[in-house]
Order: sequence, then structure tokens, then C-alpha cells
Amino acid sequence: MNNVESCSSNPVATEDAISVHDFSEKILEQVVHFHVMKMKGGFFLWVGTTPNLSNLAVAMSSKYDATPLSTLVLGDPSDTTPNSLSQRLARKTKKQVFVSYSLPTTEANLTLLVENRIKKEMEQFPEKF
Repeated sequence: MNNVESCSSNPVATEDAISVHDFSEKILEQVVHFHVMKMKGGFFLWVGTTPNLSNLAVAMSSKYDATPLSTLVLGDPSDTTPNSLSQRLARKTKKQVFVSYSLPTTEANLTLLVENRIKKEMEQFPEKF
């Protein structure tokens, strides 16, 4: 996908722009796609194999608790994966984080490998998150 970032030399315009970053990885014999939309003060992360928004969680840091606050906005409340991932990413980045995780939760290793891949991408391209 194309980057939707402003081409202006004005730092305020660039800071307020939404930028898009996509990457994919073959994990446990399936291609997992990652879509990041960076916004001012946070980012949206979608993880999946097919274009499907089946859930959405949001998390943000709080000055009153070390654990970021999180809530499920859309989806099955029994699936805690998007909430947990959004909390860990919010703790790591100190930003508001929206997460949609559209992968089967039957494979415990998959979630760990996906999270490690996200962290690797964050280390390589911190400006995209």
C-alpha cells in the first residue's frame, strides 16, 4: 500500500498526517499480514490472513496504573488476544494502540511468534509506529 503521509515540509502537517505501513511474514506455514496506520499519539494495528475486521481493542497508558487500560470495542469478549496485545504494545510505546487480531487462537505459539514479529518491525522501523 502507499504511504499516505503529507509531502509538506511543515513539521506540524507531517506530524498530524496518517501514515500506512504494511508487512507480511510466513509464520507456522501461513502468511500473516500486518497493517499499521500511524496517527498522532498512537497507531492502529491489524493482523490477519484475510481482510477481515472481526474484533477491535484499544489500550492506553494511565498515570494511575502501570498496566495500560484496555477495552474491547468490537468482537467476541471471550477472545482476550486483541486486548492483551494492545496492552503490551501500549506499555511498550506509551501510545494509544488499537489492535484487530484476526488469526485463530488455537495455536498458542502463533500468538507469541506474531508478537515477536511485530516487535522486530518496531525495532527496525520505529517511525512507522
